[in-house]
Amino acid sequence: MHLAGIGVGGMVAQVAVLDHPAVFSALTLVGTRAVAPGPVDGDLPDHDGAAMGRLFARPMPDWADREAVAEFAAAGAEVLGNDPAAARAAAARIWDRTPGTAPAVQMANQLGMVFSRLDCAPRWRERLSEIAVPTLVVHGRRDPFFPVGNGEALAREVPGARLLVLDDAGTAIPAAAVDEVAEAMLGDRER
Repeated sequence: MHLAGIGVGGMVAQVAVLDHPAVFSALTLVGTRAVAPGPVDGDLPDHDGAAMGRLFARPMPDWADREAVAEFAAAGAEVLGNDPAAARAAAARIWDRTPGTAPAVQMANQLGMVFSRLDCAPRWRERLSEIAVPTLVVHGRRDPFFPVGNGEALAREVPGARLLVLDDAGTAIPAAAVDEVAEAMLGDRER
């Protein structure tokens, strides 16, 4: 099974492969790092302070208003170097498929409340050399959330990992790069 994770999902994917190595045949890590949320290791670049200030200073939308939620996502995408139109469309799809319009439910689905449940211990970075499946690390060069140095560190620390840097990407894989990333993933599966 090929496991892929983006952002915090990439952190979860690293731990899953480390804890259950026989289950997975390949790993793709996108826009992530090898340490959990919180203080970053001194050799890794931290979040871009200016971008994070802009991202978290925005007022929350009315979570019961589909258009306000979509606009909130689009504005956040722009801060993160992503396509605002794609983020607006994704937020609208998430809003539409969320069961019920209760603001708390919509907010949880939109923001991915995984941070509130993420267990940051024990550390796993020191175990990355144990990963024995073909690994592809994909990272946007313009990612202000987990700057590209985080992906570079992952690629160095996972034996045999390949690094694919998307020059025109922020935190998301842009539509123009989907085929390139899929081809790289398939190539890793066949190694």
